[in-house]
Amino acid sequence: MPGVNITRDDFLQDRQGRTFADVLNDPEQPFADVLEFFNDEARQRRMEESELHHDRPALAGVVRELETQPSIDSFLSSQHPQRTKRLRQAVGVVVRMIMERLGWKKTGKKGSLGVRAKVAPRTALPGAYHNTGGLAFWFLRAERYERRDGVSYPSVRARARKFEGPPSPRSSANSAAGG
Repeated sequence: MPGVNITRDDFLQDRQGRTFADVLNDPEQPFADVLEFFNDEARQRRMEESELHHDRPALAGVVRELETQPSIDSFLSSQHPQRTKRLRQAVGVVVRMIMERLGWKKTGKKGSLGVRAKVAPRTALPGAYHNTGGLAFWFLRAERYERRDGVSYPSVRARARKFEGPPSPRSSANSAAGG
């Protein structure tokens, strides 16, 4: 499936995107770089593969590369935590818009991207809200998606439930004999 392209106008016309007009219109925010990053067909494929083959949030497929973009890393490491939170939330909206256009829908669940560093509540120090472990440095959680057409691979948990049927006669005899 060919990639999709999200423009500034698309973002502003989106029901959630329009609530982030402050991010879009702030010249210090690297939002144009965010759009350019996500409007890449290969990255969009990795986002789909992250959900489909790796059972991880779509953002997990590209988050390390996203976080190493110089303008994005610089902004997230140097600005007030509230401003960086708004950008990170706007990234989530862009991911949702792309995934929906690629035939996916939100599950209503979040998947982990990292383990947050211990920070005192309401800390205003730039760069304080980062992760100490996991896949991402700046992003903590991301939305999970499922195919709108229902085509997917079953989870390991679902396969295990199906696989674990009644015990076989041989294993019952062994456990009764103590071995």
